[in-house]
Amino acid sequence: MFLTQRFYIAATVVTVVIAAGYLAMPLYTLGLTMLAALVCGVVAESVMLWSRKGMDARRRCAERFSNGDDNEVILRVESRYPFGVRLNVTDEIPVIFQRRDIDFRLTLPPRGEKAITYSLRPTKRGVYGFGMIRVFATTAIGLVQRRFTCGHNEDIKVYPSYLMLHRYEMLAISNRLTDLGLKKIRRAGNNTEFEQIRDYVRGDDSRGINWKATARRHELMVNVYQDERSQQVFSVIDKGRVMQQAFMGMTLLDYAINASLVMSYVATIKEDKAGIVTFCERFDSYIPASRRTGQMQRLLESLYAQETSFGESDFSALVSGINTNVNKRSLLILYTNFSGMTSMKRQLPYLHLLNNRHRLLVVFFEDRELKDYISSRPDTTEEYYRHVIAEKFANEQRTIVSALKRNGIMSVLTTPENLSVDVINKYLEVKARGIL
Repeated sequence: MFLTQRFYIAATVVTVVIAAGYLAMPLYTLGLTMLAALVCGVVAESVMLWSRKGMDARRRCAERFSNGDDNEVILRVESRYPFGVRLNVTDEIPVIFQRRDIDFRLTLPPRGEKAITYSLRPTKRGVYGFGMIRVFATTAIGLVQRRFTCGHNEDIKVYPSYLMLHRYEMLAISNRLTDLGLKKIRRAGNNTEFEQIRDYVRGDDSRGINWKATARRHELMVNVYQDERSQQVFSVIDKGRVMQQAFMGMTLLDYAINASLVMSYVATIKEDKAGIVTFCERFDSYIPASRRTGQMQRLLESLYAQETSFGESDFSALVSGINTNVNKRSLLILYTNFSGMTSMKRQLPYLHLLNNRHRLLVVFFEDRELKDYISSRPDTTEEYYRHVIAEKFANEQRTIVSALKRNGIMSVLTTPENLSVDVINKYLEVKARGIL
């Protein structure tokens, strides 16, 4: 039994009235009457609440959560009481969320039920433990509460962002990928595979007209080309300490993992083969590029277990591992982060080795908070100095992009929240230009 705030207020009023009765006898009599009414109310409400197993609550959510996304959790509360009840419903969510607002107040009619919906946004992969559902029930009297412990303990695994993957899948089906910012890139030249001959439509490139077919049919016919298929695309993820930097609660590694999963899916849509490579102090994990059924699930399971390390990433081990395992020329999308020109120049010889044998795309991160700080207006001398230093860091990142371009290496400098879209657009550009 739990006494409510209303009980303590009523008990305080009764105490004050009885105490005042020592000054005026009628108040003492009134106080005793109020005390008797309070006791009767407590007894009556206790009998009503404990006369039967009155409440049930169940939790319904996905078997696994998507990292970095809002995951829906539904609590269904059902009353078996023949009278209306007021409830406080608390779900014991994983402590890692550190939320204190998962406490809901509602009213149910006799034998009624209701669904409560809330969402959780994990920012780290792993196993999250839910506890029990606590339901505190009281009647219209509102003097005591009965606690019901419902549901059960359950563990939920948090995987890389498969919800983002589903969004891309649905938009691809409805041909609305441009809604996410993906660009329609014109194909430059005919560095592609022949697909078919069809009737000329106004707006088609006149250079693609098939004159032999036109002569046979006595009407304009045009060659149709498609992007080359079955090319290998590897997402290469740096797991060193440079990827431990956090943005909006998620590490750069988690952003890279989410983007790799979506990138792999888009590659399979384009009928290419997708694979994964991770490295840190050594060449770590390798999933061969494939389009077979179940490949996306294999990639998901592999990415689920990846963690950053505090060591320095060994790019020489990466080059050795790539040369040993990847024989066919492939597109390597390297997710890493450079602290400055010095760190980039230290790895530049290894990037050259990768780019000579394959087509390398280096993806590193721009600090949006740094950009916002630079755009703000300094007011003091100290802030002016800080702005100069911040602008120096931002300019150094742009210098890295220029240096990579001079060395024939493609690069993408992007903010974490735009990572997936920017990388996919670059991949589509590579496909359209036929430079793999």
